[in-house]
Amino acid sequence: MGDPGRVSRRLSRRTVLRGIGYGIGTTGALAALTGCGVPAAYVEPGDRAGTDTSDRDRSLQFANWPLYIDTDDEDESRRPTLEEFQKRTGISVRYTEEINDNDEFFGKISPALMNHQETGRDLVVMSDWMASRFVRLGWVQEMDRAKQPNVAKYLDPQLLSPAFDKGRLHTVPWQSGITGIAYNRKKLGREIKHVADLWRPELKGRVTLFSGLDESFALLMQGEGVDVTRWTADDFHRMCDRVGKLVDGKHIRRFTGNDYVKDLSSGDVLACQAYSGDVVQLQADNPDIEFVVPEEGAELWAESLMIPNRAKHKRNAEKLIDHYYDPGIAAELATWVNYVCPVPAARDIIASSKDEETAALAEDPLIFPDDEMRKRLAIARDITAEERLEFAKTWNGIVGL
Repeated sequence: MGDPGRVSRRLSRRTVLRGIGYGIGTTGALAALTGCGVPAAYVEPGDRAGTDTSDRDRSLQFANWPLYIDTDDEDESRRPTLEEFQKRTGISVRYTEEINDNDEFFGKISPALMNHQETGRDLVVMSDWMASRFVRLGWVQEMDRAKQPNVAKYLDPQLLSPAFDKGRLHTVPWQSGITGIAYNRKKLGREIKHVADLWRPELKGRVTLFSGLDESFALLMQGEGVDVTRWTADDFHRMCDRVGKLVDGKHIRRFTGNDYVKDLSSGDVLACQAYSGDVVQLQADNPDIEFVVPEEGAELWAESLMIPNRAKHKRNAEKLIDHYYDPGIAAELATWVNYVCPVPAARDIIASSKDEETAALAEDPLIFPDDEMRKRLAIARDITAEERLEFAKTWNGIVGL
């Protein structure tokens, strides 16, 4: 098991991506096209597996987002949890930080997958709204849970069975998070408890929302009292009508990617849609910034590991996934990335750390949501292939994309 006491907090991946100009989950032409789920692109279950060379080739290729794994304090090129896996199993891992945008990466590997070819990667991490497309298109392989006892035992029950992948047969969360509301309580002078609080007159021009459809819609619907696990087209259009009126009335300052952090930190914005992982970092520098899961609820999401079709090292990849579900390893990763840990059992290990700052993370509900918060979290039904073109056009018209 890893030792969470030896690690320290790091900038969130989304925050750093903000600085290098990447957005998470854009909804461009490629997204609209791939959302259609072109029938010819679908791969039947019997044609997904490649020749697995894991027994004779003790290696695997792992593609992830930048700054989404622990690194050594003295040498940032070293990744202790990966090194521990390699030492324990004898499997070498070629780890690349090549995923900077869901759609961009989809475009990079989709030609091979559409043509029933291997992608050169055994393991990839995608946001669940994009992972749903891979699952729908039959582009990822079902995992063998008999070879993943840690996943079977320790995966957070609330993340166990999203609508797009019942039973999590094709995906396993790498990290999770919450889309809620962040605000500067000192400057605002009061609490925010509801999504509707964002629309109060005194916040006119001091509110931002996410520009990405997949990032924004669930929380806004929840503010309308919608059960986002089974929302309808009528719910979507009713939400859009409200946001459209707020735009026309200049209530919303702007729509953002990950650069909302700058606006909130500077005080130009008093309240905004936000990711829990970012706010954990912001609070370290500014304790006046708070994150709230509204009383109507907030969206719980994940970014998940998948094994693409024709991967040459499937069994090795399954072992690596299970390695990260060892509670000790999960604890070490969680103390670095500060997102919602998908392994609740890691909490006690972090709490036992001799490092005071690390131990305090065990009490942070944005890393380990408590029972009261969990009652207000929901995994939204994803946008279907049939809905995406129409809904993206409507939303982008409001946002101005």
